[in-house]
Amino acid sequence: MADEDQIIETIDENGNVIKFELFDIVEVDEQEYALLLPVEDEESDEVVLMRLSKDGDEYLFETIDDDEEFDRVAEYVESLEDEDEE
Repeated sequence: MADEDQIIETIDENGNVIKFELFDIVEVDEQEYALLLPVEDEESDEVVLMRLSKDGDEYLFETIDDDEEFDRVAEYVESLEDEDEE
């Protein structure tokens, strides 16, 4: 029996609640990042990357504001996808 989907709710800059399914967690340079899929838009194959930090027992999902950091994580995720296709 499959685990229940992990749904993450975030609030965008306009105050709208957006739901994501937690697709995977990857670690890059000793920092964890969450790969999230939009729940509302099942047609989209867009993956959202967010930095994952822990506050006690709570996980916090943070936007990656640093372009260099984002690119590094995106490249890592793409390299994983390439390995899966081989």
